[in-house]
Amino acid sequence: MLSAKTLQFTPLVKSNAFTLPFQNTVPITAKFKLNTKRTCLKSSLHSLITPETNTKDSSTSAQTRVEILSEALPFIQKFRGKTIVVKYGGAAMKSEALQASVIADIVLLSCVGIRIVFVHGGGPEINQWLGKLNIQPNFLNGLRVTDASTMEIVSMVLVGKVNKHLVALINKAGATAVGLSGIDGRILTARPSPYSSQLGFVGEIASVDPTIIRPLVDNGHIPVIASVAADVEGQSYNINADTAAGELAAALGAEKLILLTDVAGILENREDMGSLVREIDIRGVKKMIEDGKIAGGMIPKVNCCVRSLAQGVKTTSIIDGRLKHSLLLEILTGEGAGTMITG
Repeated sequence: MLSAKTLQFTPLVKSNAFTLPFQNTVPITAKFKLNTKRTCLKSSLHSLITPETNTKDSSTSAQTRVEILSEALPFIQKFRGKTIVVKYGGAAMKSEALQASVIADIVLLSCVGIRIVFVHGGGPEINQWLGKLNIQPNFLNGLRVTDASTMEIVSMVLVGKVNKHLVALINKAGATAVGLSGIDGRILTARPSPYSSQLGFVGEIASVDPTIIRPLVDNGHIPVIASVAADVEGQSYNINADTAAGELAAALGAEKLILLTDVAGILENREDMGSLVREIDIRGVKKMIEDGKIAGGMIPKVNCCVRSLAQGVKTTSIIDGRLKHSLLLEILTGEGAGTMITG
């Protein structure tokens, strides 16, 4: 199986020995499509794999690379043409090295025909800009208290800065990303939270319309969506990015929802990092919540996954975003990189 360690081999040499059957619905010639995919795959692999120097046995190294690709092939075949919604945040957003790893992963996945929808928040970046403007961030039960001035900063940072930065990184890595927010095309329509008197412009999702997303993924593009939405009157709201990703996954009929987090996944014993639960069903997670084994900030993430599964998403995963290439480990290996929750 692939592992974080085995991903450190040298880039593929220029060869026709490994060619995957790609799909592309863009009405262009077959020759152009093939060249585009080869360029995309080459770019993402070069950014993904660190070259080795002074290799004593290049033939052994080449054989190992071929074996790695061969082991990944069944997973590529399983997910090729399927939609996977990834929520990006936490440590993977704060570390430049982890950010580069995530970008390389989604570009590679896109290049082999997996339809990626990328949803992001940006809490640390928001806090940084609030600090520059001498505005103190306030939280209530883990939710950002968002008055009018804070909401303005949230929109500016998430939609204008973080979103476009991610789009630029993906484009540079060899794919084609399109930056959006929940406001664009009424992808997400918000309503005030029941606790709006305390939280301000923190919203819930009233409805989802994925109409403008479908042609983007159909044509091989990667939608990058900031978790800001507006109500029917046009008032902007700050939306929890996990919730936004979950509702989008359901509306798109996604094969999989992945939440990148700052923990290993769901632990049987929260004090024992070796007690990772690799796979569990809805009944199991509800029992763990009742028993107090799932608590705190993990509860809303698990509830987000359960709601997505109830609306037709095939599987959901809560994975360790601190682990380099965690997305590839989750999607292209049998081991995964966290906890998979099934219906």
